[in-house]
Amino acid sequence: MASLRAKSFSQALVLPFRRLLIRESCSKLFVGGLSYDTNESVLKDTFEKFGEVIEAKVICDRSSGKSKGFGFIQFSSESEATAALHRMNGQSLEGRIIRVHYANKG
Repeated sequence: MASLRAKSFSQALVLPFRRLLIRESCSKLFVGGLSYDTNESVLKDTFEKFGEVIEAKVICDRSSGKSKGFGFIQFSSESEATAALHRMNGQSLEGRIIRVHYANKG
């Protein structure tokens, strides 16, 4: 019983710390719902008004080279990424409503 309590206590300490580590690097955003014609320069130009964009990447199919309709934006700071997320999520880009979320680590 005592080891069970110790395990629960250690998990209670580890989980908030793990969330802090994950939260610390939230300067990368996932952008979904892109038009298949949207390229990296359009993506970068659209998001640059919120801060310094380190990288804009549209994910393409390996065989055809065509966009898969989503991409990623890396900002120089978390605050810039947060501003972009709040302002751009649900907005129109090249005739499509886009979804913006923090990118998953992995």
